[in-house]
Amino acid sequence: MQTATTPQAETKFWLKSYPSEIPATIDFQAITLPQYLQKSAEKYQNHPALIFQGKPISYTELNNFVHQFGRALQNLGVQKGDKVAIMLPNFPQLVVANFATQRLGATSVMVNPLYTERELAYQLNDSDAETLVVWDVLYPKVATVWQNTPLKRVIVCHLNDFLPIPAAALPPGMYAEAVAHPQVFEFKNIMESADNQPIEDKSEWNGLATLLYTGGTTGVSKGVMLNHSNLSINIQQTIAWNGKEIEYGSGRVLAIYPFFHAAGYTALQNLPLACGYTVYLIPRPEAKSLAEIIATFKPTALSMVPSMFVGLLQEEKFLNTDLSFVKSVASGASPMPPAAFAKLKAMMPQARFADVYGLTEISPIGTGAPIDRPFRAGSVGLPTVSTEIKIMDLETGETEMPNGQSGEICFRGPQVMQGYYKKPQQTAEVIRNGWFYTGDIGYMDEDGWLYIVDRKKDMIISGGYNVYPKEIDEILTSHPKVLEACTIGVPDEYRGETAKAFLVLKPNESLSEDEIKAYCKSKLAAFKVPTIYEFTEALPKSAVGKILRRELRQMELAKLT
Repeated sequence: MQTATTPQAETKFWLKSYPSEIPATIDFQAITLPQYLQKSAEKYQNHPALIFQGKPISYTELNNFVHQFGRALQNLGVQKGDKVAIMLPNFPQLVVANFATQRLGATSVMVNPLYTERELAYQLNDSDAETLVVWDVLYPKVATVWQNTPLKRVIVCHLNDFLPIPAAALPPGMYAEAVAHPQVFEFKNIMESADNQPIEDKSEWNGLATLLYTGGTTGVSKGVMLNHSNLSINIQQTIAWNGKEIEYGSGRVLAIYPFFHAAGYTALQNLPLACGYTVYLIPRPEAKSLAEIIATFKPTALSMVPSMFVGLLQEEKFLNTDLSFVKSVASGASPMPPAAFAKLKAMMPQARFADVYGLTEISPIGTGAPIDRPFRAGSVGLPTVSTEIKIMDLETGETEMPNGQSGEICFRGPQVMQGYYKKPQQTAEVIRNGWFYTGDIGYMDEDGWLYIVDRKKDMIISGGYNVYPKEIDEILTSHPKVLEACTIGVPDEYRGETAKAFLVLKPNESLSEDEIKAYCKSKLAAFKVPTIYEFTEALPKSAVGKILRRELRQMELAKLT
C-alpha cells in the first residue's frame, strides 16, 4: 500500500507544549473507500457489517452485493466518471449503491429523500446525474421531473429487498409497485441478473468520490466535491484521534444521521465500515424507537445532535436502561443544553464525551476532543491531525485574530473539499490561499481549543451591538421548563434589528413571557435580551435534527411583505 503525498500542517504550539499520544501530523495511506470495504470483507468476513430491521448482513455479503450491483450498473451502461444519484433513507441499498458506484470509478450523488420535486430537479440537473437509485414510494416525484433532467435510467428499491417479508405484510405507505417503463428497473431484478464475481476497482485516490450537497444556507444548494483522498484522510484522521478506543471488529454504532448528510456519510458509514464495526441502520430516528434499539443493540458509541439526546431524555425506557456499554458520546451541529449534558454524563460516567465540529466542505470532521485530553465544556475541541485552524477578522478576512477574540473560523488540511461542483466563483469566495473560510464565528483559547460563537450571517446587529443568537439559545434552554429554543433577528425601527425567541416547552409545563424575559435579564446583558417571544409546538429542523434558524427567519420576513 502506498503512502499518500499530502501537505503536512504545521505543528501547532499546543501540541508542542502538551505531551500527547496524538501526533500533530501523520502519513496517510492512499486507500480509497471501496478498497476499505474490500479489506474489511477480507478481514472480518462473517462479522455483521449492517443490521437492517433486525436482519444482519455480513461483511462478505455486503462486499458481494457491491460487486453484484456494480456489474448490474455496468450492464445498464454506467461508466467511469458518470454520476449516480442515490435518493434513499438509511437502507442497505444505499450503502451497496454508494460503494458499487465508486468501485466503477463513478461518482455517487447523495440526495435527500425529503426533497420536493423542485429541489430534486435542481440537484439532478446541477449534478449531471444520469442514473437515480430511489425508494419506490418516492418514484412519483421522479416521474414528475424526469423529462426536465439528464436522467437516462431509474433503479427502484423496495423496503423488503433484503428482508424475508412479503410486500403485502409491509405497513401502509411503505411499499409501491414499480411502474412499467423501459428505463425503470427494479433493484432486486437487476441484482439477480448479474453475478457477484469481483469487478475491477477503478476508484482513484484523487478521483471524485461523491457530491454531498450543502443545505443551501448561503443561497442555492451547492454540490461539495469530495475526492477519495478527502474522505479517506478524514477516516484516518479520526482513527488517529481516537487511538486505542478504536475497537476493530467489535464496535457497534447506530446510523442515526442520514447517509446523504456529511455527518452520517463519513462518521456512521465510511468510518465504521473501515474499522469492522456493526452499523445498525435507522431510516427514521424517533426517540421512542431509539430508546428500544439502544437497550437491545447496546451500541458502544452514540453520535447525534443535541435535540435527539434531549428527546431521549424524555423517554422512560432510555432513562431506565443501564448504559454501561456506551464508551463514547459525540454531539454536534448545535450546543448541548447544560442540563441535558449533566444528565447524560451522570447516566454514562464511563463514557468519553466530545463536542465535534465540522462542515460538509471538510469531509466533514475538523475538530474534537482527542482521547488523551479531558473534555472542555463549551468547546468543540482541538483541530484534528494534519489540520490547521486560524481565526480571521470579520471585515476583511485578512487579519488573524489573537487568542480569545472572535472572528471567522478557517481550516487548512487535506480533508478540505476540491470545490463546489460547477461553481468556481462560489469556490473562490470560500477557499482563499489554501484556507477554507467557514462562515462560522469562533475563537481559540490559549491552549488551542476552539469555541463556536455563531454563524457569520446569523449575527444580529441591535443598536450597534453585535448579538449572537447561539448565546441567547443557550440561556433559554438552560431554563428548566424550556425544551428547545431558537433566536433570530427581526427588523426593528429603533434598533435596526431586535432579537426574537421561539420556544418549545417541555411536556406539561407552562411559562409566561414575563417569566422567561426576567430569566434572560438575569443572565444576559440588556442589549442581548430578546424583546419578542413566541411559544410554539415545534421548531423546523433538518434531516439530522438540527434546528433551522434560516427557516424561522424566512417565515418572519414573509410576514412583513
